[in-house]
Amino acid sequence: MIASLSGTVMQVGPTSAVVEVGGLGVLALCSPNTVAGLRVGHRATLATSLVVREDSLTLYGFATADEREFFELLLTATGVGPKLAQAALAVLPPDELRTAIASENLVALMRVPGVGRKGAQRMVIELKDKINTVGLSSEPHAPVGTGPAWRDQVTQGLIGLGWPAKDADAACTEVEPLMRDDPSTSVAVLMRAALQTLARR
Repeated sequence: MIASLSGTVMQVGPTSAVVEVGGLGVLALCSPNTVAGLRVGHRATLATSLVVREDSLTLYGFATADEREFFELLLTATGVGPKLAQAALAVLPPDELRTAIASENLVALMRVPGVGRKGAQRMVIELKDKINTVGLSSEPHAPVGTGPAWRDQVTQGLIGLGWPAKDADAACTEVEPLMRDDPSTSVAVLMRAALQTLARR
């Protein structure tokens, strides 16, 4: 089990990062909130969870151990895979997820792409008694510098989290004024704003 990564950040994308560890570049799939705290060329430490499948080994990275623990908790629910668990943490931080599950707020849980009413009900039933074992999420971190193709990066990131291409494109259009107002706005910040826009629908 790989519990954490510490090293220099080599690359940052909307939903992933490459961290150099002992001369090796290790790719970790991350939520936009986690990516927002990373800067290329700077050292970083990520809490990680290794998901083993017959045909793959995929490492997921998190800003805090709390996020990793909630990710692993979500995986214990029927029908929830790594992609859906990551999407849930992208839309709702751990403290909001805990509140939604504890209060049986199906509407909040259904904001996650791929979660319908039955899926939300199943999450509540299976996780309600377990959520107190997981800590609260941390405060958002500072943003990282953006690249020139921000719209493509945000769109692909949203599609990767399960949103339809049409919705992803519409969300990019809604957050575009942020980039016009401040061209240095990071992809991670734009990604988070787009997720908030989609969650309000």
